[in-house]
Amino acid sequence: MDTKQFPADAVEKAQRILSGCGGGSIGAYSESPGVEVIRQDVAAYITKRDGGISASLDNIMLTTGASDGIKSMLKLLKQADGAKKTGVMIPIPQYPLYSATLSEYNMHQIGYYLDEDTNWSLDIKELKRAVEEARQYCNPRAICVINPGNPTGQVLTRENIESVIKFASQEKLIILSDEVYQDNVYAADRQFHSFKKVMTELGGEYAQNELASFHSTSKGYMGECGYRGGYCEYVNFDPSVVAMLAKSISAKLCPSVSGQVAMAVVAAPPQPGDPSFELFNQEKTVVLDALKLKAEMAVESLNSLPQMKCNTVQGAMYAFPQIYLPEKAIAKAKSEGKSADFFYAYELLEEKGLCVVPGSGFGQREGTYHFRMTILPPPERLEEFLKRLKDFHLGFLKRYSDS
Repeated sequence: MDTKQFPADAVEKAQRILSGCGGGSIGAYSESPGVEVIRQDVAAYITKRDGGISASLDNIMLTTGASDGIKSMLKLLKQADGAKKTGVMIPIPQYPLYSATLSEYNMHQIGYYLDEDTNWSLDIKELKRAVEEARQYCNPRAICVINPGNPTGQVLTRENIESVIKFASQEKLIILSDEVYQDNVYAADRQFHSFKKVMTELGGEYAQNELASFHSTSKGYMGECGYRGGYCEYVNFDPSVVAMLAKSISAKLCPSVSGQVAMAVVAAPPQPGDPSFELFNQEKTVVLDALKLKAEMAVESLNSLPQMKCNTVQGAMYAFPQIYLPEKAIAKAKSEGKSADFFYAYELLEEKGLCVVPGSGFGQREGTYHFRMTILPPPERLEEFLKRLKDFHLGFLKRYSDS
């Protein structure tokens, strides 16, 4: 560590992390919930993010990506075999991790539809419909919210979050708040509000609701998905439940220590006055400004096309436009045993070499068709993507015109 190759604050951070690792090496196992000094950094990050609302390292576990934390929490909710299944409310459209894990754990998926007409917000009437219809099949125990949204790109208003917290309290549901895109907010009229912050500020019974929230090194301005770094903070859990969680995660020994280190860098980035700050801030700003520009590019281009409509990409990394497909295309897809949006996406791939994910892969209202595209490519590549998409879309509509 006696080197001038790296800024002094980076060297100091590395020394601090290594001092918390067994044998001073990231090659050693860590404690099952993660290296203590890194959990301290995560607790400080959450406290600062939430305007001083305290976070405790004892309520934080570092995870092998956010996915690992989410699966650990879902596993904790599982009923014994033979009992009425545990039900978990998940958004439709949704990130397929949730439906796949619920299936793996033999739990019941309670799908609730996001409201596309209000930029994919959560509608309380729809939440009530979903949970009431599900009670005959399962014991509803949790509601998952993805904010900012994947694949839908919305950023929830504080008012919407408050209404979801009140609903969860009324229905005695644990809130699973997937907040991995919290750094990705582009719309001028939106800002990220953590569920923990809003819940705490509501006070009273709402501040006592059980909550688990998740973050990751894979998204944001970092994109370090291969490191598999993440964390889960859980609050208001009964001590006996926390003990069972500790026992469960100890069977996995520990999360990737290199991923934990990546999470430490995200949680405790260079601060003003640090030697690394100017370059760090410059690189972070360039990435987030480019994503904002590309979000606007994508929405403008998609909405210029006939029979396509895309809500504002307020955050995250994706656009999720609705496509109004001709009946001939729908019939052709059916004759080939394909969903209509898969048929559209497959022809796009074959004809233009562009890969999008059909909306049926995420779930959507019956009779609607969507696809998800990412805004990650560099602006010039995204511009080429959108040009090819336009050429294909116009040709597709002409080819399958109902007239």
